Amino acid sequence: MLGERKKLPKPPRHRQAQLIPIGGFVVVAIGLAWFFESQATTTIIFVRHTDAASTALGDDPSLTEQGRRRAELLAATLIDVDVVAGMDAIYATEYRRTQETAAPLSARLDLPVTAADAADVEGLIARILKAHKGKITLVVAHSDTIARLIAELGGSKNVPAIEPGEYGNLYIVTIPWFGKVKTLRLRYDLPWPPASQRLTTITP
Repeated sequence: MLGERKKLPKPPRHRQAQLIPIGGFVVVAIGLAWFFESQATTTIIFVRHTDAASTALGDDPSLTEQGRRRAELLAATLIDVDVVAGMDAIYATEYRRTQETAAPLSARLDLPVTAADAADVEGLIARILKAHKGKITLVVAHSDTIARLIAELGGSKNVPAIEPGEYGNLYIVTIPWFGKVKTLRLRYDLPWPPASQRLTTITP
């Protein structure tokens, strides 16, 4: 009759039965992809600031010429730390020496340096884990706080003390979504200068 809508034929029941498992598989696949992405390994790299001038020149000294050279070497070392995704965030304490150490890598990657309170170890770690879970983060800190930062992540509690003139260490802490937190210590250092050329006054 005029005005009546024609009913579309229903697909055969066997085709309906096929569509349900395919749709379910897609939903499960998307869910698993989201889960593994959200639970991916978080990597935090800690370094001490590079060579700084004596505190006799002020409470917040800048880097020395050697410190600037070492900061450039650090940037060259970390520029391709992850050949797929690269570094995701850079943090440095509020002091000039840590900010200047992070600056060359920041410029190369076009990533801002986020200032962090040097004294607030727990707050910094909580902030990074919340904002950069599953990512790679660099933290430029101080000789007297790096071991505490690593311990706060559940990493090694046996990190050797950093010597006054020791600047070239990289501490890499990996936090998997399942399993044990691992701590690696590597070096990126410049050639070690003779004793006559080493700084006698060192800032932490």
